[in-house]
Amino acid sequence: MIRFDDVTFWYDRATAPTLSGVDLQIDEGELVLVSGRTGSGKSTLLAMMNGLVPHFSGGTLAGDIAIAGDSIIGRPPRELAHLVGYVAQDPLAGFVSDTVEEELAYGMEHLGLPPQTMRRRVEETLDLLGIADLRHRSVRSLSGGQQQRVAIGSVLTMHPRVLVLDEPTSALDPTAAEDVLATIARLVDDLALTVVVAEHRMERVVPFADRLVIVRDGRVEVGPPATMLVDAPVAPPLVELGRLAGWEPLPLSVREARRRARPLAARLAPPPCERPTTRPPALAARGVSVRYGELVAVDGVDLTIGRGEVVALMGRNGSGKSSLLWAIQGSGDRTAGVVDVGGVDPGDLRPARARMLVGLVPQTAADLLYLETVDRECAAADDQAGVARGTCRSLLDRLAPAIPADRHPRDLSEGQKLALVLAIVLTAQPAVIALDEPTRGLDYPGKAELVRILRGLAAEGRGVVVSSHDVEFVAAAADSVVVLADGEVVSSGPARTVLAESPAFAPQVSKVLGPAWLTVDEVAAAMPTEVVR
Repeated sequence: MIRFDDVTFWYDRATAPTLSGVDLQIDEGELVLVSGRTGSGKSTLLAMMNGLVPHFSGGTLAGDIAIAGDSIIGRPPRELAHLVGYVAQDPLAGFVSDTVEEELAYGMEHLGLPPQTMRRRVEETLDLLGIADLRHRSVRSLSGGQQQRVAIGSVLTMHPRVLVLDEPTSALDPTAAEDVLATIARLVDDLALTVVVAEHRMERVVPFADRLVIVRDGRVEVGPPATMLVDAPVAPPLVELGRLAGWEPLPLSVREARRRARPLAARLAPPPCERPTTRPPALAARGVSVRYGELVAVDGVDLTIGRGEVVALMGRNGSGKSSLLWAIQGSGDRTAGVVDVGGVDPGDLRPARARMLVGLVPQTAADLLYLETVDRECAAADDQAGVARGTCRSLLDRLAPAIPADRHPRDLSEGQKLALVLAIVLTAQPAVIALDEPTRGLDYPGKAELVRILRGLAAEGRGVVVSSHDVEFVAAAADSVVVLADGEVVSSGPARTVLAESPAFAPQVSKVLGPAWLTVDEVAAAMPTEVVR
């Protein structure tokens, strides 16, 4: 179905090819997972499949790419829309209509389908993705996760033979992500749809994947997931646990791991009990409410972030997490309530001053990038924060190494953009740091480095609040968790307690070894000296 023959690609002004000598064959009805470090070229590989690269990106492409037996070299994306459905990392950037229903129908209109067919497919897709209640909503009023589902639906309505998805679950809550992946897996099984997925949260996709493609040093390696993950540079927690325990073959699902886990669990020393810590507040919010017309996004929420504490906000898409973050930062709407940061309400300050109290990394990181090069962005951040030159760049290199200093920020991958914005915000060293889905586009090493940075900020006495659907990240980073639903707090407490209470939010290690364990690092620290198999 998809064939790459000796494909090499250079971006304009690049000193080395992004991809070199790629030979890849993807058969009809396969679900293929593409992985690799942030900035390794995964998005470039995917965008070649529908002509976005090089038609819109520029650059030089050598070799041949064929879809369904026909070469697509030189053909623009509009000529391939009926054949290849492509969903990019930023769904909002691809929307062209006002409402959800119109967006789902837009592609079919350009294919010239009869109105009756269009109506039927829209209804089928609304039900398939569980978004029927959003049909009349403006696409720009949706949460990030809701926008992601609409973007997937907008290409599914055209019934393409190939579906290409770049980070499709990055903005989805765990339950919604499982639903979308299960739907995609059904399409593969029932319709022989060919699906190519690039996803940093591999734990979600690996159980569904027929083959794994690893992009490394400009080249691709392909094979069965269990084989490829033995020495892969990035791997999900379940695989890391299997490596630690010496299990062969490596487990790809919780079910497989649980069948082998009893001998390991019996040999582990229980983790030490965590005693509640009383911390002076870095931020105290009381009765915060946010309304958008008739919609109540946040309803009388109290939130305290202690000095030296990392608090995670969790909940399904549209539960009010982002609205709450913007409200406490001072830039967003706040219908009611007060916020206290060192005796000052950020909402009473000018934006520049408010950012020094509460630094916010938004869900769409590129909104904070406006200069022409990465180097200038970092230099501006250092100057505005009054810190030594190189501070921002040092933080960036910890999150996403080797980004060229002269690269335009808009030309970076989504993960690299996020890393740059994180570095800019953290350079100012605000008293409270708020991050909205900060792991979107970050690979496992990048997330591990972000955990170390946030824990370091907490150790300095700063308060950190993170909105995230990434349960593995929350398990490693958070001291406490607040769960929202319909704008209200429905659960809060220590991270270990709250995560273990809900199967939807439990990390993979907890699902395998029980609620006492959250991360592979905890298991490693408790492992006996002998190898457990």
